[in-house]
Order: sequence, then structure tokens, then C-alpha cells
Amino acid sequence: MSEQRARVGDIAHLGHVEMLTDRYEESLDFFTRVYGLKLTGEDEACAYLRAWDDYEHHSLKLTRAETTGVGHIGYRAASPEALERCVAVIEASGYKVQGWTQGDAGHGQAFRFEDPFGHVFEIYYETNRYVPVLGDDPALKNTASAFTGVPPRRIDHLNLLAEDVAAFRDFMHTCLGSRVTEYIELDNGRIGGCWFTINNKSYDLACTEEHGKGNGRLHHVTYATDQREDILRAADIFLQNGVHIETGPHKHAIQGTFFLYVWEPAGNRVELANAGARLILAPDWEPVRWTEADRKKGQAWGLKTIETFHTYGTPPVE
Repeated sequence: MSEQRARVGDIAHLGHVEMLTDRYEESLDFFTRVYGLKLTGEDEACAYLRAWDDYEHHSLKLTRAETTGVGHIGYRAASPEALERCVAVIEASGYKVQGWTQGDAGHGQAFRFEDPFGHVFEIYYETNRYVPVLGDDPALKNTASAFTGVPPRRIDHLNLLAEDVAAFRDFMHTCLGSRVTEYIELDNGRIGGCWFTINNKSYDLACTEEHGKGNGRLHHVTYATDQREDILRAADIFLQNGVHIETGPHKHAIQGTFFLYVWEPAGNRVELANAGARLILAPDWEPVRWTEADRKKGQAWGLKTIETFHTYGTPPVE
């Protein structure tokens, strides 16, 4: 592998996630009517969705498939020049490269590449800002659109599964210039999980150890709410609509987010989270180390982590 790495600051933020579903109509109904995302476009193959303050055309691409899981993860570069620099690093890195695509609804050409476990990433710069249609105009000029439903405000992060989290960490350092803000070190010396950021958010992507013998799997996708009370209200909305609540509402020890996890109709895990005002502003931030003993204490207020949280991901393993 090349010793070069993407320059810190060349990636601006997590842009979107493509989620695969084999129950398209039911998944789309869930994300719009129940979860509260907005439909900004649809064709025969997929739907494009966004939260009320996501400034881009979409933050979730919901794609018809014969399986579930993640199709690709999109990050926006900070500039056209930053995109070129990142591509040069990735091409020299030794990681698998798919190359340039002509883009997707809502953004321009994108460069695709893969981590060692089969997750597909892309970086792009040119993007279409969302323009509210009649009736979707925000009351305040500094927000992207009106809101209804739960309602999630913006895409926050996703969690991927990998057999070797340390190898995934190296990939994120090299290709995206990510920093680790917190991590789990197991008693046997393995890294059990890493939380990454490419800006001042506490994290925009997490990777935890794959215990289900799968490859390239998704653990969950998360949208952020304004306040904890939104999540409490969401729990009642999910209950009313027969949505499987896996765990929460509760507070994570790692990263301190107030959380609620559910399974959408196809089985993909989706989270609502509120991180409060937590940001990583220190340029010399020292990653927080959590031990195996720390993790066995459970979540922040003592709730034990349920077994499916360690073993369940999508697509399911035969």
C-alpha cells in the first residue's frame, strides 16, 4: 500500500448512503410516511430522499434489489481540486478502484473505490442544492425546507461491519483523511470498533467488528434530530405503526448520543440519534480508548447491549 494519504480537509462531509431493499414499496412508505424523510425524486429503480435540513438533492438513495444492505457511500469533496487530490491518492493506494461514474440524480461525476471488505465508496464535488417546491418552503431562510413527521433533521452517520477493523481504519485514513475520535480495544489486542470524522462532528462513520461471518455488510444508517424529545415521540410513532424497535430510547456510552434503533420493513437497521452540542474542536484530539471491561458495563445508564446488536447486519448471512 502507498504511504500517501488524503489531505485532512479535502473531504467536506458524508453526503449520502444507498440502501438496498427487497421490499421497495414498504420501505419507501416507512421512510416517508413514518420516518419523515422527503421524496425528491423517483424512477423505476430507486427513490431519492432527504431530511428537512439536508441541503443536497438527497442523502438516502433507496434502491430496488433482491437483497438488503448498503449499495454505496458518498462523500462530498471540499473543492474540485480536493477531489483531484483524493483521486490521485486512492489510485496510488493499492485499494480496489472502480473508477469514474457519470454521477447520479443530484450530483456530478463521482470516483468509486472499495474498502478491503467490499463496501463501495464514492467521492464527488458537483452537487445540486435542494430547491423547495410550493408548500415545502421553510419558515426560516436559514433552513433548507419545512418539516413533518418525526422529524429527522439531517443525515448523521452510518455504521459498517468489517472482519478487521484495524484494516478498515487504515483505509479510512488513507482514502478519506479521516480521524479516529473513539475506539474499542479488546483484551486480545484487536480493535473492536472505530468512530471516524472528516470534519468537526464527533463522527460521521463507525466501523465495528463483523461477528456474523458476512462481507461488506451494513450495521445501520442514522439521521439526527434536534432534541431528545423528538426521539421519544418517534418511539410512539414507531409503536403506532408496528415498526420493530430493537433497542432504546437510551444513551450510548461511546459518543454520548441519545439513540433509538428500529428495523425498516426490509430489515435494514435505522437509527435516530441526538448528539446534543458535541463537537470535536481540538486539533490535537486524542482518541478515547474503551476497553472490553468498559463495554461490558453496557450503555451510559446501564442498559446492556442486546445480542442482535453484535450479530445482526444486512444483508443477512445464510
